[in-house]
Amino acid sequence: MRNPVKIVWALAIFALAAYAANPNPQSAPQNGPTSIMIVFKDGHQESFLMADVARIEFRNAGASTLGPDYFLGKWEAGDGSGGTFFVTLEPNGEASKSIGASHGIWTVVGDEARISWDDGWHDAIRKIGDKHEKFAFAPGTTFDNKPENVTDARKVESNP
Repeated sequence: MRNPVKIVWALAIFALAAYAANPNPQSAPQNGPTSIMIVFKDGHQESFLMADVARIEFRNAGASTLGPDYFLGKWEAGDGSGGTFFVTLEPNGEASKSIGASHGIWTVVGDEARISWDDGWHDAIRKIGDKHEKFAFAPGTTFDNKPENVTDARKVESNP
């Protein structure tokens, strides 16, 4: 009687070991679109569909890698209608542009230059990978809102 019990136990251990050693275990089937789950410190969770996420930003995650000196100078950017214009960022925080209300002020927030124009429009110049883009925000909106347009931007002159 002891030998059959030993054999059954040995087979059970081998079967369990073989199941655990499977390099490609079957995961639960994917039902529905891909989503991201955020778990907060207090334990509650929120899920968002990835199709609804435009970008993920980590604010204050570390020191900014781009300072004011990086953005100083003259930039060429799209106007959102197929044309271009020039933005000049001065060391004293003043900004000027070649169209519309020509005066504004600027500062660096995180890794982007934020410009507030006298007519209420505001632009952000952001480094996206190895290029730059200009995000234009209408009066009455914030830099967290959806931009009115996004165009390429390139630095044409360093410190004015």
